[in-house]
Amino acid sequence: MCSRRRVRAAVTIAAAFLICVLGPAARVAAEEEYSQVMQFSGRDLWRNGVFAYSGFLFAPGGFERDGLMLKVLMNGGLYRYWPSSMPGQRVVGAEWQTQVLPGFRIKRGDAEMKLFFGPEWQTHWLDPDDLGNRLRGRNFGLRFAGELWWEATPDTLIAGDASLSTLATSHSARLAYGRRVTGDLLNDESFYVGTEVQYFGADGYRQTRIGLHVTSMRTEDIEWSFAIGYARDSDGQSSPYVRLGLSQRL
Repeated sequence: MCSRRRVRAAVTIAAAFLICVLGPAARVAAEEEYSQVMQFSGRDLWRNGVFAYSGFLFAPGGFERDGLMLKVLMNGGLYRYWPSSMPGQRVVGAEWQTQVLPGFRIKRGDAEMKLFFGPEWQTHWLDPDDLGNRLRGRNFGLRFAGELWWEATPDTLIAGDASLSTLATSHSARLAYGRRVTGDLLNDESFYVGTEVQYFGADGYRQTRIGLHVTSMRTEDIEWSFAIGYARDSDGQSSPYVRLGLSQRL
């Protein structure tokens, strides 16, 4: 019953947020044309897991000004690990997540920050069942997330993101540096190429990555990013990783 009350409270908060932002957004949109919705999706693959995600970002005041935002994210995938509580056994898991995160965008000069906070729902299926894993079955929690995009100079980029969940204290962080690449062959378009480091963690598990990324490559009205590198986790497993992301303003 307590879990149901938390779910109803979260849905009520999200609904109130939508009512607050949709009204003013409709009036502003009638006066000027600009994008208010961005859809995004991606894939993430390494030796012991494959994930896919999709969602949208709604900015009632547009993406070029400060203001309220709403991020909805859904992702799922398959993974495997070797728990210390079950020596010699491999556990195969399947996961589904839904996040509904109200937030705010702040832009100061060439730096842009986004902050989000809201409810999330996770479902994990484990085979065999790992009783020592807090991420099993259905769970409801709260997640904080932040994003940074800073064009420190006309030719350099510093980008990062971080998140923290109340579910099994799961958390992640990424920091990337890039140099702008442009030229006649790119039809005067430009993108960033550079290095990145990434970290994922939860109760009983950690993974660290280092690699190369391509960010803000454009194909018509679609923007995409790509990363490849090396990953190692606390189970002693290591392998290459590949990540692909796509986004489009509507």
